[in-house]
Amino acid sequence: MSCCIRCLVSGLVQGVWYRGFTQERALDLGLDGYAHNLPDGRVEVVACGEAAALEQLQRRLAEGPPAAQVAAVECQTITERPPAGFTTG
Repeated sequence: MSCCIRCLVSGLVQGVWYRGFTQERALDLGLDGYAHNLPDGRVEVVACGEAAALEQLQRRLAEGPPAAQVAAVECQTITERPPAGFTTG
C-alpha cells in the first residue's frame, strides 16, 4: 500500500550533502518526493511509496551521510502527494 510521510531532520544536516544522500536513497527505494533545506537549519523530506520502503528511508535519514550529525528525525503521515520523481532544492 502506498502512503506519504513528511519528516523534519535536525542537527548538522545542511551543507553536508544530506539532501543528495536522501535523494539517492529515495530513488533506490522507488520513492517520489523531495528534500529541501528549511530556513531554521532543518531539512524537510517528503516521500511517497510503499510502507516498507518508507521505513527503510526513515532509518537512512537517521544515519545521514558521513559528514552529517543527525540529532532527530520527526516523521508523520500526510495526504499530500508530490509529483513523480525525487527532487532537492
